[in-house]
Amino acid sequence: RFGDEVGGHSVSGHVHAVAVAREVQRSADNVRVRWGVGREWMKYILPKGYVAVDGCSLTVGATGEDWFDVHLIPETLRVTVLGACAEGARANVEIDAQTQAVVDTVERYLAAQAPR
Repeated sequence: RFGDEVGGHSVSGHVHAVAVAREVQRSADNVRVRWGVGREWMKYILPKGYVAVDGCSLTVGATGEDWFDVHLIPETLRVTVLGACAEGARANVEIDAQTQAVVDTVERYLAAQAPR
């Protein structure tokens, strides 16, 4: 509703990549999903940063060369279908726009400063 707090980060619905669930670990109240994604996207997916998975704004846990973890808390499990995913499931991934802008800007700046 208008005026309500907005949790998470803004998402546009743009699909940057498709991820595949590599591991799904369930505990009493939470679910950890390890998503595999193309290495070219990992420079934008940072621990404690944001990513959207199937349109849901999530905080990134651990990361690797071509994967990232998300931890689905009870509220996320209650209001989304993400808790039903299984290994091998595919999901759309949207990179956080602010993170992408910062990373790309820093890369351009550093490239321009490099000796020629």
